[in-house]
Amino acid sequence: MLLDVHGHAAYCYTGGKAFNPALPTAVFIHGAQNDHTVWCLQTRYFAHHGFGVLAVDLPGHGRSKGAALTSVAALADWLLALLDAAGVKQASLIGHSMGSLIALETAHKAPERVSKLALVGTAYPMKVSDTLLDAAKNDEQRAIDMVNLWQHTSIAHKPSCPGPGFYVMGGAQRLMQRISQINPAQVFYTDFAACNGYVNGEIAAESVRCPALFLLAKQDMMTPIKASAVLSKAIPHARTVQIDRCGHALMAEQPDAVLDALFSFANSD
Repeated sequence: MLLDVHGHAAYCYTGGKAFNPALPTAVFIHGAQNDHTVWCLQTRYFAHHGFGVLAVDLPGHGRSKGAALTSVAALADWLLALLDAAGVKQASLIGHSMGSLIALETAHKAPERVSKLALVGTAYPMKVSDTLLDAAKNDEQRAIDMVNLWQHTSIAHKPSCPGPGFYVMGGAQRLMQRISQINPAQVFYTDFAACNGYVNGEIAAESVRCPALFLLAKQDMMTPIKASAVLSKAIPHARTVQIDRCGHALMAEQPDAVLDALFSFANSD
């Protein structure tokens, strides 16, 4: 589905079902150098089990036009404008990595618009090393290679992979390369700089009153569990689910466990 947001086409994947704003809405927000496809399993299940689904491509990513935005605050404003364009008054926000910061900031800016908040593979501060920032700016393929190694626990196929021949690491690498091909304007660096520069996390977290979930991976080297402590202390009523045998690429390495946790949370009181 294409929407007009701030004068540019914004793409949302709706899970294989026509979007119905009368249903409870679940919004899925991807991380750096990614697009909506990282949520394929989860979004299709939600869409076929009672939810209206909007899995967004952020500006400059995937099928969405316009330049990649340079701050988490600007991305939160964009997300609120997208909800307006879709006719959605309130939604559950589910964000991974950079997307978790966008979801958090959106909940802070417009708490009445957010019914539930799920932060997947999150951290605050979400600092990016100087080495990785430099690679993203000057040698994007090297940054892609580094992140692809760090965000997975192994190169071996997992039992939860969709089928024979499916290669988790290869799929992640090709997606990041495709984002570079679609938009050569240093999207990876822009995304990382936005994460690195976000300073409102603790204040935003302290303002959260809706049900909240931390969905974290036990072997995550990019946003380790301890790096979510500032946010989890600021949202004491939040649930926490930790997934084993999984790194930062939770949706790819343990898709069924991620789906189970998110769908259970979305349907909880």
